[in-house]
Amino acid sequence: MTKYIEIFSADHDEVIDSYVAMGKTSYKVALEKLYPLINRFEAQRKLQDKKFYKRLQRDLVEGCIMPPITIAFIDKAGGDLSDKEIFEKFANENIDQGYILDGMQRLNTLKSASEDENFDENRIAYVNVIVADNQDKLLYRMITLNNGQKPMTPRHQIEILTSEMFDFTELKNISVQTEKERSTKTIRGAFNLGDISRGYLAFLTGNVNNENNKIINEKMDEILVTRVLDSRNSNSSLKFEEIIDLVDALSADSACKTWFKVNNNLIGFCVGIKTSYDDLVEVEAKDFAAAIELFEEGFDAINASKVNLGKYRRQLSCEFIKNFSELSGMDDDDLVEYFIEFTS
Repeated sequence: MTKYIEIFSADHDEVIDSYVAMGKTSYKVALEKLYPLINRFEAQRKLQDKKFYKRLQRDLVEGCIMPPITIAFIDKAGGDLSDKEIFEKFANENIDQGYILDGMQRLNTLKSASEDENFDENRIAYVNVIVADNQDKLLYRMITLNNGQKPMTPRHQIEILTSEMFDFTELKNISVQTEKERSTKTIRGAFNLGDISRGYLAFLTGNVNNENNKIINEKMDEILVTRVLDSRNSNSSLKFEEIIDLVDALSADSACKTWFKVNNNLIGFCVGIKTSYDDLVEVEAKDFAAAIELFEEGFDAINASKVNLGKYRRQLSCEFIKNFSELSGMDDDDLVEYFIEFTS
């Protein structure tokens, strides 16, 4: 096994239930093995504050020590990596499957600096390495690492992670396309990746109302970060990929698929399901189709001229899914009354 990274210490992060290590590599390895990982993020940040990074480029050539790069891995097997030798073996064997969680700009700058004839590729580059068993935990850490950097907003971070770290190719009943893919060839009935990422944001924040034009973007970003961090206090072990798998299974019925393609329904579902997943995972697609037909009958009773229908659809779909066992068993009149009381 080639030793690209040397690990100094490894420990378990109790907050994100993941393994974290500190180590080192060389500028040469950073350029050959870590720099290409930037390309795994199609929507990577463009280089910001060129004046600052031009200064860093000169400093790197002159021999400054670059702040650590943070590399992340997904280990779905969830192995014990608390021993530094085992951690080191894992990191080196899987280095090509890593993600750069923090340090894209520094790697870009290192690449530019390497073109200088005085650049020393043998200098040490320090690294932090995180290994989590699912993407949600990495997203939490990514937001805390990048919070405050501009223009990498929480929404942008979530869009990146949704695009690059979830595999939608194994889904049986739904397909997912980016806007770029749609412009080339549209798959009929495909979900928009942006809609999926908004569902992911709702899941992470535990809130259906994450877009508000009345609040300036910077303040809304602060609110979103706070919601994501606070949501980590939840004891739920549910992962977003499990929600996507459930949406896919229920979409075997075309009526369910059509319902999920209304983004406000999907957003409400992604929050409500955190409470009722154990119940809904046992529901057949045809039975869920009957339940959402009941939901629509109740929703149609709302006076559209009096309310913000998009907001109400998010809130009521969330409430319906959250209390699915109870509400799906009501008749339409009782559900209408419930919705009226809930929204009053």
